[in-house]
Formats: sequence, C-alpha cells, structure tokens
Amino acid sequence: MCGGGTAVPWSRPITPEIKKLVEARHHDPFAVLGHHPGTAGESVVRAFAPDTARLAILSGGQRLPMERHPGTDLFEWRGKTALLPGGHLEFERDNGRGEQQRYFDPYGFPPQLSDYDLHLFGEGHHWHVYRHLGATPRVVDGVPGVLFATWAPNAERASVVGDFNAWDGRCHPMRVRGGSGVWELFIPGLTPGACYKYELRNRATGEVVLKTDPYGQRFEMRPATAAIVEARSGHAWQDGAWMARRAGSDWLHQPLSIYELHLGSWQRDSGGGFLNYRELAQRLVEHVGGLGFTHIELLPVTEHPLDASWGYQSTGFFAPTSRFGTPDDFRYFVDLCHQAGIGVLLDWVPGHFPKDRHALARFDGSALYEHEDPRLGEHREWGTYIFNYGRNEVRNFLLASAMYWLEEFHIDGLRVDAVASMLYRDYSRPAGEWLPNIHGGRENLEAIAFLRELNEVVHARHPGAMVIAEESTAWPMVSRPVWLGGLGFSMKWNMGWMHDTLEYMSRDPLYRSHHHSLLTFSLLYAFNENFVLPFSHDEVVHLKRSLLDKMPGDAWQRFANLRLLYAYLFTHPGKKLLFMGGEFAQGREWNHDTALDWQLLELPAHQGIQRLISDLNRLYRGQPALHQHDFDARGFSWVDCEDAARSVLSFRRHSDAGDVLVICNFTPVPRPGYRVGVDRSGFYRELLNTDSRHYGGSDMGNGGGVSSRPEAWNDRPHSIELTLPPLAMVVLRHEEHP
Repeated sequence: MCGGGTAVPWSRPITPEIKKLVEARHHDPFAVLGHHPGTAGESVVRAFAPDTARLAILSGGQRLPMERHPGTDLFEWRGKTALLPGGHLEFERDNGRGEQQRYFDPYGFPPQLSDYDLHLFGEGHHWHVYRHLGATPRVVDGVPGVLFATWAPNAERASVVGDFNAWDGRCHPMRVRGGSGVWELFIPGLTPGACYKYELRNRATGEVVLKTDPYGQRFEMRPATAAIVEARSGHAWQDGAWMARRAGSDWLHQPLSIYELHLGSWQRDSGGGFLNYRELAQRLVEHVGGLGFTHIELLPVTEHPLDASWGYQSTGFFAPTSRFGTPDDFRYFVDLCHQAGIGVLLDWVPGHFPKDRHALARFDGSALYEHEDPRLGEHREWGTYIFNYGRNEVRNFLLASAMYWLEEFHIDGLRVDAVASMLYRDYSRPAGEWLPNIHGGRENLEAIAFLRELNEVVHARHPGAMVIAEESTAWPMVSRPVWLGGLGFSMKWNMGWMHDTLEYMSRDPLYRSHHHSLLTFSLLYAFNENFVLPFSHDEVVHLKRSLLDKMPGDAWQRFANLRLLYAYLFTHPGKKLLFMGGEFAQGREWNHDTALDWQLLELPAHQGIQRLISDLNRLYRGQPALHQHDFDARGFSWVDCEDAARSVLSFRRHSDAGDVLVICNFTPVPRPGYRVGVDRSGFYRELLNTDSRHYGGSDMGNGGGVSSRPEAWNDRPHSIELTLPPLAMVVLRHEEHP
C-alpha cells in the first residue's frame, strides 16, 4: 500500500491537520484518516496510500474513486453517507503497474485496549500486560489482523513499520491512549510472520528513531533486529504431572542439583552451527537425566544481539532467542525436560540492558526505561543502562517478563543476575559518580522495592517456583520472606564459599594446613541464608582456567583434587550447581563460540569424573541427610574441624531418617589408622570413596566399611579406624550389622 502516485486537480486547501499528517507529525491520525460523518448526510473518507495511482472504496459491488491531495499521498472521498458500506471500509488500491490490492481501513476500528488494562499498567500491576502490548494477532468484528501497542509517552507520533508498508512511518501511524503514553493500532489483514518495528518521533526534539518491540515475542536472527509477529502457540503441553508436583513441592527440604549450561556452546551440529531447541532437548534429557541432576539452568535465552554477551545483555525480554528456533520449539524443550523429571531454571537479567540503538535505549528519544542522569542510569563497567525502577511502567515491564517465562514456558524458576548491582547505587562506582538515595544512603530503594515485589508475586502466583539471587555482598536476609523484612528470594548463591573453596583447593597440599580456615569459615554463616553452592560459568572464563586446571600437582593429583572438590560440593550444606563441562573435567576454559570438548570422554580419567558426578547425584538424592536440612543447623555437625596439621576434615550430615559421616583428606598422603569418633556402635558402611578405581583413583579404602570400637574419641563414646586415601573423601553410614 506504500509508494508515489499522480496528482488530481484539487480545489480544497491543505489544512494544518492534514499537513501534520502528511509530514508524519500527527499525534492523532484517527482525527484525519478513516470515515468522518458530516452534516446533511454527507461524509468524508481519507486514506494515506503511497505508491498508489488509483484508490477506491468498495461498496456493494461499486467502486467509489478517491481523489489525491495535490503533492501528497493522501486520498479523499466526499459524498453521501448512504453510498458507503455499512461495516468496515474496504479499499482497492492500484499501483499503476498492474498490481491491485484490497484491504480494510485500519482507521475504522475502535480502540482495542481497555481503560482497565491501561490503568493497571500505569499502576505497575498488570502482570499479563504482554498479552496486550507488543504485537497480538486477533479478530476484530470478524476481521483478522494484528494489534500493535507500545509505551512511548514522550513521542509526538508513533508508527508501525515493516515489510508490509515498505518501512514507511507515514503509512500506519498509531493512536495515543489519553495520558497513558500507550500507542495502539489494529492493522487488519496482517498475519503472523510479518517483520516490524516502531518508528517514533520525539515530541521535544523532533528526532525520529526506529525501534524494535520491547514486548516482541520473536525476533529475526542476529544481526537483523526486527521483531516478528508471533502466532498463538500451537504447543500442546504434556507436563501436567510435573506441574502438579511442582505446585506442592518443598524445595527447602528436597535435593536440588543444577546443571548450568549455555545452549550455544554445549553441543553444536556437525558443521559447527547451532542446534535447534528440539534437538538440544533430546540430547540434554539423555545426558542430564543420566547424570542424575534435578534441574538445568540456562544462561539467558532472552533475545540478545551479541553472542559474546552470553545473553546477559538482553534486548528481547519476552522472546526466546531465535538462534535455536521458535518460541514453540522452546516450549517443546521445556516440556520434554519436565516429562523426563528435569526442572528448567532460567537466568534472567532485570539489572541492566545494552545501549544498542535499535532496542530499549532512549526508546522514544528520551531516557524512558533508564535514568537520564548517568550517575543513576549507567553501568560504566559493563557499558549498559540501568532500569529506572521508580517508574511504574518500567517495573511492570520487568514483572510481566518474569510472569511471561513462568506462565507461557512453564519455567520452574528464575536466577536473577547481578542482584548486588541493583541493591547499591555506588556499585562499581568511584566517589562522585553516584547519587545517594533520599535518605543520603547508598541503597537503591526503588530496586529493593522491585525485588521484593517480584518475589511476592512469583511465590504467590506460582507455588513451587524458585527465584534465586546471584548476590555477592553481605546484604542481610536476601532469602528471607518479605514479611520478615527480607528480600524474599528462595535462595542465594554462596559466592564466599565458592571463592574460599577454590582458593584452598588451588593451593599446593603442602601449604593447605596453613589455610584450613578457608574450609571451616563457611559453617559460621552457612545457615544465615538459603544457599546454593555454585561452580558456575564465571569461574571458568577470562583467564580463570577450568576447574581441572585450577587443581595443583601432577596429572593424577589434579584429577584426584577435582574428585575431592566435587565430593565436598555434594556433602557441604547447600544446594548444588555445576557448569557444563565440569561433569567430565573439561580441560580448557569455556569458549562460547565452540562446543565442549566431548572427545575427552574417550579418556579413562575423564570417564571417571563423569561416573563420579553420576554417583554423587545418586548419593545426594538418595540420602536425606545430604539434603533435608540444607538450610538448618540441625543438618550439620562437626566431628573434627581442627585437624589442620593433617588437612583432614570430618563432619556429619543429619536428617530425620539418619546420618552420614564424611571424612576428607586434602593431602596426597594416605592415612592408615585414622580414628574418628562416632556416637553409635555398629558397622559403618562406605557409601562413597572418591579414590575408587571406578573413578580413576588408586583404590585405597576400607573394604566396604568398618566396625566401631568402644573407644571414646572426638568427645564421642565410640570410634572407628579408617584408611584415608590420598586426596579423597569417604562417606559412611551407620548400620546395626554389616
């Protein structure tokens, strides 16, 4: 419907309203375009139609020719109202090259967004606003089409542009809905699959910007950036049993073992290209299910322009990235995981967004989603903008994004990235480059209120879903309920435990005795929060080396240290997280551009690590003592935390169903005859020995278990005598008889 035409003699002058329309400056195109009844049974009909030689109204088999305003692409018809059809106007367009098109007039349809929806959005409480803003296929008065709606309060004019109108912002200007700042337009005849953006003219400066849809649910493959009108989902969910169980789950007292991965570099196809969500699902279910993980956690799959950001600089907060397929392909991915008993967590980034000109940055020509003042609105370290959590509509945008992933894709929880950067106004900022809050403090009060609301809404509307904070400071009560004064998160990453443990394990065992407190310190605060113990992607990139490469010693000792590290992870209080590649001892740092080194599984040492991970998951899930009281001091007690001279730790994990005993030898020196105090007499069966030849160890152990003696030790009435293998852990359970 768009392009040039020929002039027809015209006697009426161009009014200021028409001039604004043809110059693409009019804030209310419905005041000019469409059908306008007059007096004495007369009407006027106007349509803007570039690349048009002739335009006519179709009425009862008749064609009512329209005349062109001189020097413009605006066509007009004036005549008796009775000549017009009773329903929506339909135009016939001829471009003068033998091509004709029929279409309904977009400017004859009434507003589609309800005042109530706009009111909720303005309050910041419309959790399902994604069903209204963005591009929504719908049928209006029997006419199919697409409703477009976007929030741009500082725009003088907003238009929908795309292939369907030659990306001409004059063709489909939108109507603004009062003082809401929301613009909308129903375009009849448009179908899913159309590419589109918004063209916005700033009211103050006249600047015209071309933006992709903040609420877009599908996007072109990068480097293209247009949104794509997405059809209603055709996926038939098969995970009803999983969702019912999840609603009644008690994750505080259940095993949670997370396999963290980046979909683009977990595996690739034979040509090095991306796999589809469906193929990834098939492979992941087999791999992750076989290893016994309870959940996977995906690095952000929200649409993003730059591969190297790993998804942490998102531009599409309502769209699974098109790198791996369509939204329904992603639904299939989640569904298949659920059917296999595997939960799916999503990394979600409400803390910042990139400065890419096509997306949220200065969306309507003003600092809309961000702050105008860079001391509030810019992360210099990351080159990104900070959301303005004080604006209701911005807060609603993020809350609706969270709801979207949980409801539309059945995601089981969100891991919220970079929470510390949200909590503090001076995060990574020198003095003079940040502004205090209204009380003069460094806390970001608006972000705190947003996080609390996020957690309240998620937990109220989606029982069993988790919200996990990546929070690296000593902020109190991160994982305590809002009604107690906490932030309300389900859990928090224990970054301190991770750093201390890796620092200790990277040291030569000869010197570990001088750093024993790095291992014991974590138990002073282990139950202050609901902790996840993360060995994540952040620890194996940017010259930090792989986990295997962090371990000291020769090749045998490095693998032995890694086995001990993993066993310590699975027996320490807290839920578990391991980044992909760790399960088979990836030797090099993670590279987002290539697949993992799966060929390493041809080597016995790497096979042994994978078998150990599988057995650790089985042990962790099968022994309530290792997970029932992860967040409660009742679940842990030291046997001996003071044997620094020999770098040995011994502790018990407790549950209502019984205990397990854990002894760790952090040196390469075997320790025969090592005595450990126990409370009960009987036989102590060896459940796990990381030095087993099954895992690549030297196979030094205790023959399946040992019997106690009535000899007091470690302030306990009985004791057992063990052979502690080098750089290894043994886990035992009491039995009355062998």
